[in-house]
Amino acid sequence: MAMATALRKLSSAALRRQPLSRITPLYYMASLPATEERSGVTWPKQLNAPLEEVDPEIADIIEHEKARQWKGLELIPSENFTSVSVMQAVGSVMTNKYSEGYPGARYYGGNEYIDMAESLCQKRALEAFRLDPAKWGGSPANFHVYTALLKPHERIMALDLPHGGHLSHGYQVCDKQKAILLADMAHISGLVAAGVVPSPFDYADVVTTTTHKSLRGPRGAMIFYRKGVKGVNKQGKEVMYDFEDKINAAVFPGLQGGPHNHTITGLAVALKQATTPEYRAYQEQVMSNCAKFAQSLTAKGYELVSGGTDNHLVLVNLKSKGIDGSRVEKVLENVHIAANKNTVPGDVSAMVPGGIRMGTPALTSRGFVEEDFAKVADFFDAAVNLALKVKAAAGGTKLKDFVATLQSDSNIQSEIAKLRHDVEEYAKQFPTIGFEKETMKYKN
Repeated sequence: MAMATALRKLSSAALRRQPLSRITPLYYMASLPATEERSGVTWPKQLNAPLEEVDPEIADIIEHEKARQWKGLELIPSENFTSVSVMQAVGSVMTNKYSEGYPGARYYGGNEYIDMAESLCQKRALEAFRLDPAKWGGSPANFHVYTALLKPHERIMALDLPHGGHLSHGYQVCDKQKAILLADMAHISGLVAAGVVPSPFDYADVVTTTTHKSLRGPRGAMIFYRKGVKGVNKQGKEVMYDFEDKINAAVFPGLQGGPHNHTITGLAVALKQATTPEYRAYQEQVMSNCAKFAQSLTAKGYELVSGGTDNHLVLVNLKSKGIDGSRVEKVLENVHIAANKNTVPGDVSAMVPGGIRMGTPALTSRGFVEEDFAKVADFFDAAVNLALKVKAAAGGTKLKDFVATLQSDSNIQSEIAKLRHDVEEYAKQFPTIGFEKETMKYKN
């Protein structure tokens, strides 16, 4: 029952005697002091040199990204700011080990501590979602499940992209047709772990999730599947769930080779955090913030798909405002607000959709509360009004005409600069996550 997370993670770690990420008193030690360097053996010095020395270009890009995260408003609901402790695990020596197979059954030696980390991650995953290990197991994500449980030409049924849906629709259909119900809780897994929204585990046969959204872990994925007794047949014999071996075989060797052990280790840390009182308080605030955000947007005349929100995100239908999501997204990006265009009911194009999707997890991680999201709604409204001005001034009807006007009209650029300044000054009041402001290269 491996919880291998085979999604990539780019990380950097300074390996000379200096503070880890400049945020803790922990130190990496060079393997050989300079005074003991052997004749002709020069590479350990390079391997233990810090990123700033080895690759200043990449180091500078990272510094720019730090500044972007600090100065901007991150409203993309599928993004979050993971913790320092998770980043320390992800940027650790656990990245060095190759470990094909599962704990206790590896194809390589030297996996004692890798097995310990992966087994602990499995255990914590079940604990985070309050699951009985006799009835649930875990492994990683949707395509792995399809590979495991579907034969060639068998079908997957799901609701159309703009339509949304509810878990109850799925389980009633599946029970009637004796089908397998897969629940993808990628967006809400953190809310489920905290117990602030209903759990899909009550209904589903298989549950998948990413680990970096509301769960606030490293970038990865998990699969949970039912185990044990499924029911009793007509002969009175117990029928067992047969998902475990199929899914594990689909993960490895079917679709995955060596797992990313540093990501699994970081996920174990995130799952431990998910069982704490602080985590529940955070997720409750995510919900409260989103309710306030929705209320503030509605008060400004915006139409929300479904009439509001019961979770961490809002989907704004901009059609009644005479603008689309693609154009508003361009203006938001120019004023340092990250959101994403999204289809709404009735759309025919995913590239020029009628909506904007926004969420509260990332800014809540930075300490935003309800009154701050009322201010964020003000910024959003100002950006939409600017987008309407750009659209009116554009010389054509295509998105490229809109972008050209946005970039070239001096009056519009002046308004963009003012709104961007206001957004940045507001965002800079709040803590950074994962690094200290004092260590930043670009603070202005």
